[in-house]
Amino acid sequence: MKPDRRTLGVALTTLLALPLLALPITTAGAAPAAPQRAVAPLGDTPLPHSDASPQSVGGTPASVKDHPFIIAGLREGGSRPQGQTCTGSVVAPRKILIAAHCKAAEGRKSFLYGLDDLNAGGGTRIGVVSYDTHPKYVNFDQGYDVAVVTTDQDIPVPGGRYATVATSADTELHKPGRTGLGLGYGKKDFNDDSKDVTLAKFSLPIVAGANCNGVGAGFQDATMICSGYSDGRVTILPGDSGGPLIVDGKVVGVASWSRSDFKWYSVYGRLNNDMGDWVKEQIGGTQPPQTFSLGLSPAAVKAEPGSSVSTTVTSTAGQNGSETVDLTASGLPQGAKATFQPASISTGSNAKLTVETAATTPQGEYQVTVTGTGPSGTATAKLTLTVGAGQPQPGDLKVSVNPTGGTASPGFFVNPTVTVTGGSGTVKLSATGPGLPIPPSFSPASVNGSGTSRMQVVAPFRTGTFPVTVTAKDAAGRTSTATYTLTVK
Repeated sequence: MKPDRRTLGVALTTLLALPLLALPITTAGAAPAAPQRAVAPLGDTPLPHSDASPQSVGGTPASVKDHPFIIAGLREGGSRPQGQTCTGSVVAPRKILIAAHCKAAEGRKSFLYGLDDLNAGGGTRIGVVSYDTHPKYVNFDQGYDVAVVTTDQDIPVPGGRYATVATSADTELHKPGRTGLGLGYGKKDFNDDSKDVTLAKFSLPIVAGANCNGVGAGFQDATMICSGYSDGRVTILPGDSGGPLIVDGKVVGVASWSRSDFKWYSVYGRLNNDMGDWVKEQIGGTQPPQTFSLGLSPAAVKAEPGSSVSTTVTSTAGQNGSETVDLTASGLPQGAKATFQPASISTGSNAKLTVETAATTPQGEYQVTVTGTGPSGTATAKLTLTVGAGQPQPGDLKVSVNPTGGTASPGFFVNPTVTVTGGSGTVKLSATGPGLPIPPSFSPASVNGSGTSRMQVVAPFRTGTFPVTVTAKDAAGRTSTATYTLTVK
């Protein structure tokens, strides 16, 4: 049986409840203990250690084919594979329903659509234009934990099978005795040892709100739904935050928080009230956009140097109806060229894009921008092109840390120097490490081609040795890594 995901949590502050950026798991049935300490939401934070570990996770494998509205939320610097941090529901061509606390997770946000396993490669990468949280939202444990994201391109949900959001008109959907279907890409085990980022589904009974009292700031019936089991045999975990709870075909809740050990009930932000009405206002009508839009199928392709690969450019007419659009491509690697057949299309029709690489084209991962220009304006779509093994050519981009290790007292910090050479364009820096209270920061956060930056690493509040992986990524998509070893005494 495939494990489920559970709650989110990020946390530098100590609370009694923990936000969920992940989905359900199953634990050995033990009666709930005294209120636990909880952390604030981040979704991919290591969970508190416990001698009791789950026997199974209560979830089963799920597919985007069956739930075409589900989408994975990512953030740069996230500790989970692909930076997976939250789970969302596509509710309109460019709108995603998610938890408000997902916005607080540090790192640039993006989404990945169309994959049952985020490690499989491919899928459609989606950028963020705006991240609007409910105006009454303050913190996940105080209610109104809901947000609507506006994306930079249409999300290719087949047949427009978007999620339907419950509103104040759906008065009975959250009543105890009902059973909800949960979905998420979150953790499948408490400490994320498996690094599993497959989509899972699970059933959670809705229970009386009184069961969810005694933790954190307390349960609020007006804005929350109490679901699951007292022993957390099925529960939400980091990475599940924002994921839907579906009753009678409508999203009645978004995964919000649980007790810090996650061996407890799962609390969802409730939508069949003014929260859902607000979401409906944010979604608006499903009228065509002012201008046309472009898409790519597939949105990620791979070719060996000296070979070619093809994808299909799709288009959708805007409010102005059908118009003629000229297609171009930019961001191609050295020696590569793009050919459109035809080079101009009428919106609503498709074109074939063929990318031909040269024998001298450097191996690596590149972001190619396809642009359409028509009378009403322009539209773009992103193509991920992997050449060869996807690794940078030896001697190209390199990153190093000096010194390669250091010592600090608990809660203090160190500032090693990071040096980058051989990069193309802007080189962005990031770092991750298990056990760190917050992700390391850089000053500056990027360099132009080559240069140095000062990295600040905050020591955990416990002794031990903590490896930190530093990653540099340049404008051509090439990456290089180095390791810094922090010893806490």
